[in-house]
Amino acid sequence: MWDHVDIVNDFGLKAKAQAPIIISASRATDIPAFYAEWFFQRLKKGYIMWINPFNGNPNYVSFQKTRLIVFWSKNPKPILKYLDYLDKLGINYYFQFTLNDYEKEKLELNVPKLDDRIKTFIELSERVGKQRIIWRFDPYILTETTDVDELMKRTENIGNVLKDYTEKLVFSFADIKIYKKVALNLKNNGIKYFEFTEKLMHEIAQRLSNLNNKWNLELATCSECIDLIIYGIKHNKCIDDDLIVKLFNKDKELMDFIGYEPNVQLNLFSNDEFYKYKIGKDKGQRKACGCIVSKDIGQYNTCPHHCIYCYANVSPQKALENFKKHKQNPDSETIINE
Repeated sequence: MWDHVDIVNDFGLKAKAQAPIIISASRATDIPAFYAEWFFQRLKKGYIMWINPFNGNPNYVSFQKTRLIVFWSKNPKPILKYLDYLDKLGINYYFQFTLNDYEKEKLELNVPKLDDRIKTFIELSERVGKQRIIWRFDPYILTETTDVDELMKRTENIGNVLKDYTEKLVFSFADIKIYKKVALNLKNNGIKYFEFTEKLMHEIAQRLSNLNNKWNLELATCSECIDLIIYGIKHNKCIDDDLIVKLFNKDKELMDFIGYEPNVQLNLFSNDEFYKYKIGKDKGQRKACGCIVSKDIGQYNTCPHHCIYCYANVSPQKALENFKKHKQNPDSETIINE
């Protein structure tokens, strides 16, 4: 998929590295919250090492051709001080900011307080623009204390504040039955959960649509098969070619990669912009995922947020152990220091 380039690693050895145009940082761990310093040190050095989670093989990833970074985070505050450097390099970026409210249930044990996260969201939005920060309430989880009414109440409280600082809300429904370790984590922490029915999904969609009458946000689901378009809710693309063209269409290399081709002839007769893409869906993601191709540079079992519903960690203990190892050697080529 990606071009390969020659690099010289930290040990003075020549090696081949894949050189992606679009970097995802990251679905697998919260790089902005816990590995921001490491990431920007590696960006200056020009590459990282990524360990394939399925076979354990190391792979070099070069930043030489990177034109876009999509950051995923529940607490991007530590990365704010580095954004000027990205701007200086001319690398495009936007944020997927997951901002849930499960404080009472303690489902996200190590995230900052809700008020602090809201302040960070606003600060980031004012810094980069509301088009480049997407609010995620992800996932919705049904428990004894978070029924549909409570979830909608909490969503409304956050949305009333964030409506002027973003243009989009993305959400998903926790599908716990397919992740045995998540079900076990919830059980071990005394959290009684309930699976979503299609009826409940439609109820949430209807109520979100009603709330959105005062917010006027774009609403979308993440990796959900259910069709909710009757409520004005689309299927999302988190790595989103449409958004990329909207925000960064002056970047020729990025547009060439996506295959952005404005149809000038049609534009002469309409105010609409017509174009086509050549880049396709990321086949490495779930069936219902709409993301285009990117290279995710995160590592599983490294996020110390300790979200009880997380499927990216084998256990909180393993994640904390790996994080401590990383802190002992923060200049390492890779997040995981075995």
